[in-house]
Amino acid sequence: MSIAISCIIVNYNTAKFTLDCVASIFETHQNTEAIEVIVVDNASEKEDYLLLESELQKKNFPNTKLIRSKQNFGFGAGNMIGVNAASNCEYYAFINNDTLQLTNNCLWVLKDFMDATPDSGVCSPQMLDEDKNFRSTIDHFSSLSREILKRGFLEKVNPKKYPSRKKFFDKPTAVNYVQGSFMFFNAEDFNKIGGFDTNLFLYYEESDLGLRLLKERKKYAYIFPEAQYIHFKSVSIKKSVNILIKRELKISLLYHTRKHYGFLAHQFLLNFLRIRYGLTCIVKPKYFPLFRLLLGGASLSKSLKQKQSIKEI
Repeated sequence: MSIAISCIIVNYNTAKFTLDCVASIFETHQNTEAIEVIVVDNASEKEDYLLLESELQKKNFPNTKLIRSKQNFGFGAGNMIGVNAASNCEYYAFINNDTLQLTNNCLWVLKDFMDATPDSGVCSPQMLDEDKNFRSTIDHFSSLSREILKRGFLEKVNPKKYPSRKKFFDKPTAVNYVQGSFMFFNAEDFNKIGGFDTNLFLYYEESDLGLRLLKERKKYAYIFPEAQYIHFKSVSIKKSVNILIKRELKISLLYHTRKHYGFLAHQFLLNFLRIRYGLTCIVKPKYFPLFRLLLGGASLSKSLKQKQSIKEI
């Protein structure tokens, strides 16, 4: 039987979550012969990788392979390693390792929806937290108006264009983009737009993909609320590196802005952020490194991607 769905899961120092994630796929699905799971280890520490490797071998899940990257290239690039190893499939399911399947046969339900919805390029189930409470699954494209006026204001003044992120949708709905913790892509559309932009180490990948789907393929992102999943959010990001994450957010945001909206928009946003954080660091000195980054332009050369080392087993 040919592979219909390739599930790609990136692990980074959270092997136990990854093992639970993979197990939940096989525990909740029938006809798993047409599903493959590709786990990409993004240069985790030796102990974590060896645990992942040994437990996957013990579990002996069908159609499952583990790939070890010697360097952490980031979220998008890690997923692209999985894409390059995937079979010729109809759909890619990019699933965070800190998730659990809730809906029986969720992947097949999503496939049926996508098959029946020609203008869909990607969809997502409804995200829930570990207590099965609502968690926002959609968002609006990153733009000058979103960054300066903020989402809440835009949702109030133009709810048609900016539907509430806090709304529990009762039917499949086209949105700007869905969260990267569970993205179910039409493989042809994903491949045609070139997949993840690997210049982005972390953050804004979903907005970038959604914009390219719309511009290049005239395809939309959909939330499909009849299916649900649990997301233990950001388990691989340590609070101790909070300022580094904020730096990476701004680097990715500014790159995304220039890519999609041009030089003038990029410069306007850069200067806005310089003023904002220049004032902020007067009362919160911990933000000075972020302000200094913005003064220097916050280019991709300052990304955490450039600081990753090669790891051997």
